[in-house]
Amino acid sequence: MSTPIRKPTDQQRCDVPGQRDPRHRLGRLGEDLAAAHLERLGFAVLERNRRTPCGEIDLVASDGEVIVFAEVKTRRAPRRAGGARPHEEPLSWLRARQRARLRRAATVWLAERDRPRTPAAAVRFDAIGVIVDGRGRLLGLEHLEGAW
Repeated sequence: MSTPIRKPTDQQRCDVPGQRDPRHRLGRLGEDLAAAHLERLGFAVLERNRRTPCGEIDLVASDGEVIVFAEVKTRRAPRRAGGARPHEEPLSWLRARQRARLRRAATVWLAERDRPRTPAAAVRFDAIGVIVDGRGRLLGLEHLEGAW
């Protein structure tokens, strides 16, 4: 008796090298652009895509005075003229549940003992919205410092 052939799930497809989900590639590109932006502002990126039991932190950065926990939202620009509509803006997709998840994940990150302490007088939660064109070129970047 033969076993039926099953289609791979989306997760299984993502786990195969060279077959990444296009959303994953787009998100990674946005995080790269957001990290470069923070570095231009004088921040050192301490961690990227840090997983905690409470969720993932896209970027952790510090300038020696402030530790920034950043949520990055990336969108590809629509092909039509006139730019993105308000509901297509990256930061419009940032929900209260995601903000709460990031706060919990940051609490875990700050409490970890297996990493050297980063001196900082303050903690801040930023949101960075990135818009790229079909070729991955940066069209717009919106950085909300202290977004919540």
